[in-house]
Amino acid sequence: MLDANVELIAHLMRRAGFGASREELEARAARGYQATVEDLLNPGDERRLSDYLIRRFHPELSGMMGPLAPGENWLYRMATTTAPLQEKMTLFWHGIFATGYNKVIHGKALSDQTRMFRKHAMGNFRTLLLELSRDPAMIIWLDNQDNHKGAINENYGRELLELFSMGVGNYTEQDIKECARAFTGWTIANREYMELRSQRDSDWPYGRISWHFEYHPEDHDDGEKEFLGERGNFNGEDIVDIICRQPATARFISRHLYSFFVADEPPVPEWPYTPPADEEAIEELSQAYFDGDYNIGAMLRVLFNSDFFKAEEARYRKVKSPVELVAGVLRLTREFDRPRYEILERFSQASYMGQILNNPPSVEGWHTGTDWLNSGTLVERINFASKQIGDATKPGIRGMVDRICAELSDTTSPERLVDACLEEVGALGVDEDTRRVLVDFSSRGGDNTDRQHIADVLQMVAATQEFQRA
Repeated sequence: MLDANVELIAHLMRRAGFGASREELEARAARGYQATVEDLLNPGDERRLSDYLIRRFHPELSGMMGPLAPGENWLYRMATTTAPLQEKMTLFWHGIFATGYNKVIHGKALSDQTRMFRKHAMGNFRTLLLELSRDPAMIIWLDNQDNHKGAINENYGRELLELFSMGVGNYTEQDIKECARAFTGWTIANREYMELRSQRDSDWPYGRISWHFEYHPEDHDDGEKEFLGERGNFNGEDIVDIICRQPATARFISRHLYSFFVADEPPVPEWPYTPPADEEAIEELSQAYFDGDYNIGAMLRVLFNSDFFKAEEARYRKVKSPVELVAGVLRLTREFDRPRYEILERFSQASYMGQILNNPPSVEGWHTGTDWLNSGTLVERINFASKQIGDATKPGIRGMVDRICAELSDTTSPERLVDACLEEVGALGVDEDTRRVLVDFSSRGGDNTDRQHIADVLQMVAATQEFQRA
């Protein structure tokens, strides 16, 4: 039987990271649950190869102009990071502030945006919104380079309120216009490609590679504005300040955190008509937002230590996104001790399951939960997980088989072999029907210390519904 403390930390690592091996879980259990939460929130310096070395293995990462290299690089980082919550929160913000290559057409700008999310992922929400408003990829994605004094473009102002901070029903159409006015003059430099593919659409002198935020005061509407009941000569910074003070913003971010880490909520457009699954949890997280002066890390600390997160009924309720599934499997197999060509294939496999990093389907991002599953993607998910986890040539799986062989004898019961395999893949808990099938399969293999038979049982474990969930 699994230790209850190990099971709880396994639940935490599936949600706050990408899962963990038995070895890692036992080490974290020795430190305790609360200490593990603090370690995740304050990971210190990440132990990783430098970007300079990574680019020697994967030269395309030097320019990253194309659509794939930034996502491949990011997946490699998820699979190898020593700061899993930081990377998980980077993915969280990418799903909310969804920005895609199909319009930006600039891989480096998207990679820069990911780095910005990573830097501010667990910091102050006000700072994150300001950095988002100055981000070249977001400016192009929502057309703020076309937002001018006397000729406003409402795209960024509308999505800032609707999808990025407050949600429908908490502002008016006039608030959108006033918000857009406040962000006039917020644009980017080195945007010659906008000139209808003129001779300046090139790398001379810098082209798109040097996109960066630029403020044009002469193009800013500095007239008086009325926004969310406040009046003044607002600029973009003032708008962000006002947004962050709203109770609706606290609830909006709280509901997103609950949906991402606790239990799937409906898509954002349904929120005005569908109450939260746990109103008390949203109130608790909203209070943490204000108590922590808009600090996201403070909200996460409350969430991970809450009864609603730690409850047994909260476990295995969330379907892993394709990227979460792939990254989690790669962390178990330890296939990538350094950058390898195979990361391109792993990135493609996540895309076959329905998620292409840096290219969400719309400004709403991805719909999650069971929307990840259909007859095609489910087959891809199970085939990928079972093939990788059943491959004993991979270092992580070879280590699992070695430990199981050392612990068991040829007279060990099929039940104990199944338990050992469930423990190795991350203290996985399965229901009785699933366990019965696994034990039946295990009993047909004969010698329970046979390495291939153990690998086959691990492969079957990876095909369970619980392995597909977090």
